[in-house]
Amino acid sequence: MMKKILKLEGLDCANCAAKMEDGLRKIAGVEEASVSFMTQKVTLVASDENMENILVQAIKVIKKVEPDIIIK
Repeated sequence: MMKKILKLEGLDCANCAAKMEDGLRKIAGVEEASVSFMTQKVTLVASDENMENILVQAIKVIKKVEPDIIIK
């Protein structure tokens, strides 16, 4: 398993964070996903070999909820 933390810039609402978290948990191969509105961070846990593909999908999910967000 691999843990990846993404920093979000411009996450405006806790409700949006919850929507992102729901979407991220639905991505195939994701073991664990959490979005913290307070720290503006996304934590993803998934298998090493799928992480690159999962990150591409995760960014799509995040941008769908909050199109203007900056992901670092």
